[in-house]
Amino acid sequence: MTSEIPRPLRPLTARGRDEPHRVASPLELFFDLCFVVAIAQAGVQLAHAVAEGHAGQGVLSYAMQFFAIWWAWMNFSWFASAYDNDDVLYRVVTLVQISGVLVLAAGVSRAFEHHDYLVVWLGYVIMRLAMATQWLRAARATTGPERTMALRYAGGVLLCTVGWTGLVVLPEPARGWVFLVMAIAELCVPRYAEKDFPTPWHPHHISERYGLFTIIVLGETIAAATVAVKSGVDEHDALGELLPIAAGGLLIVFAAWWIYFVVPIHGHLRSNQQAFLWGYGHYLIFASAATIGAGLEVAVTEATGKAHISTLAASAAVTVPTALYLLSVWALHARHYKVGVAQQLVLPVSALLVICCTFLGSWAVLAAGLVSALTVAVGMTLTALTTAEKSRAEATASVS
Repeated sequence: MTSEIPRPLRPLTARGRDEPHRVASPLELFFDLCFVVAIAQAGVQLAHAVAEGHAGQGVLSYAMQFFAIWWAWMNFSWFASAYDNDDVLYRVVTLVQISGVLVLAAGVSRAFEHHDYLVVWLGYVIMRLAMATQWLRAARATTGPERTMALRYAGGVLLCTVGWTGLVVLPEPARGWVFLVMAIAELCVPRYAEKDFPTPWHPHHISERYGLFTIIVLGETIAAATVAVKSGVDEHDALGELLPIAAGGLLIVFAAWWIYFVVPIHGHLRSNQQAFLWGYGHYLIFASAATIGAGLEVAVTEATGKAHISTLAASAAVTVPTALYLLSVWALHARHYKVGVAQQLVLPVSALLVICCTFLGSWAVLAAGLVSALTVAVGMTLTALTTAEKSRAEATASVS
């Protein structure tokens, strides 16, 4: 007996929140991989700006462009968790979104160097028009409050897309305010759209999607650091200066992966209120993880004498995003599963110690890596002790 071949076009109806065995699709994995191109471009430009002594402007530009990348990725991910029907039109529209992020990536350097946001804006418009199309398809396939919700999403996305035009037509001094206003407006769209009817996103699927994107961002961090170290060794024969940076950076990334995945977060995502805070908060996790890679590039550039900043500033380019990552993961993940004051304090104290490593000169990155590795060791030890104590208590209770 042959299995039935699905129709190429199907109604874009909601999937069940309790659907078993829900995992990320190959299209979603491809979508994530293409987004890394834009993240890599933004990271390279941030590293260059910081190394040239323009950290303030570089961080602002990076925050703006990373927001566009993250927000487009996040909107697609939550929509797909609720409505992915994997038909031909859904795939084509998703590929259009991927095209948009590649256009955005092509404009990152001009946005950093010349404050010209035309190409970035064009890429974002392509992504958002595709997203609005998906919501209109969902609205067409349903009725009642769910249809209203989908139409609110489509209308909000289109209105915000028009608002972002200010980055292109308004003078440069006004663009920071345009970004602030439009970022707030974008964040408000899901709240408004789902006030009467929540989308049926899948908790396990959405936590997997965020975890996969975290892995990809950390992978980009390793790739960026590896290229930077290789260039430093090849061009300057500075293996002795770069080895501590490479070792420290590797320990930081390994610890970052371990800390994020040590607990399953999907059990915490039970309502829209929890999900919105968790999902929005990942801007800090993703941005700080990606910034670690840019910071390692800066540290390598400074160690080889090509940067126009001090060793202290170069060290801070690594330690500050590392500390922010630790605090963000604690706030969004770890604190919900830690038992007792000692476990709760591990990540905040580690973040403080990583900041203190900034002042250790050329050994700052290695020291931050050792602190990160020690954080994992202490956290696992405390968890093991708590588990053992609980087991003894249960055994004693069963005997008595």
